[in-house]
Amino acid sequence: MPLLEVKNLKKTYSTRFGNVKVRALRDLSFAVESGEYIAIMGESGSGKTTLLNIIATLDKPSGGDVLLDGKSTLSIPDNHLAKFRRNHLGFVFQDFNLLDTFSIKDNIFLPLVLAGKGHKEMEEMLAPIAYKLGISDILEKFPYEVSGGQKQRAACARAIITNPRLILADEPTGALDSQSADSLLGVFRNINEGGQTLLVVTHSLKAASNANRVLFLRDGEIFHQIYRGKRSNDEMFSLISDTLTGMRGGCEKDA
Repeated sequence: MPLLEVKNLKKTYSTRFGNVKVRALRDLSFAVESGEYIAIMGESGSGKTTLLNIIATLDKPSGGDVLLDGKSTLSIPDNHLAKFRRNHLGFVFQDFNLLDTFSIKDNIFLPLVLAGKGHKEMEEMLAPIAYKLGISDILEKFPYEVSGGQKQRAACARAIITNPRLILADEPTGALDSQSADSLLGVFRNINEGGQTLLVVTHSLKAASNANRVLFLRDGEIFHQIYRGKRSNDEMFSLISDTLTGMRGGCEKDA
């Protein structure tokens, strides 16, 4: 059984006055196996963030279903969604979402505190993760005292410390310089090699070329997908670039 199943997903938005409807997702379906590392790409407006928000239970579809471990996330009562996200999903977003009044350590501890974990247990859970991510020496600092790359590593630590079934990332390298981005992508590879499942929305060819599968969205539908197989990152980069160029050419013809 796949870890995640997206079945015939549809999402239609109405404009402010309700006289125009915009279809963000159109009968979209795919499955994610446990341990996969998938990148989702597409032009702005292709439905990437809408899809991620629905998988994250932050939004509801107009039709279709999302199954995690075979169970529909749409059947979860609204008052249980926060607990569901905390127990099953990890989030890494472009703007880090760290609280400046909390230390790096306390930011990472936040989902564990909400889950009712004790301080000793939290410290034991954090130590190996902080070491693996190279942030052991900044745990007592505050977000405004560290670099963007260090903030993103802290956000990764917070995302994985609960050992979630699925890690979702929305443009995780978008706010980083090239060196910090390369470092984060190395972290993602290590996380994935440790058995975690990643679903990453990105505009970055370099970020996508690290994934084992790339889904390309266009007008709310899956236009194409690429499996890594035995391809190197450079080969993936070239193939992704060619696919995006072909998609843009198709859009120009459609226009």
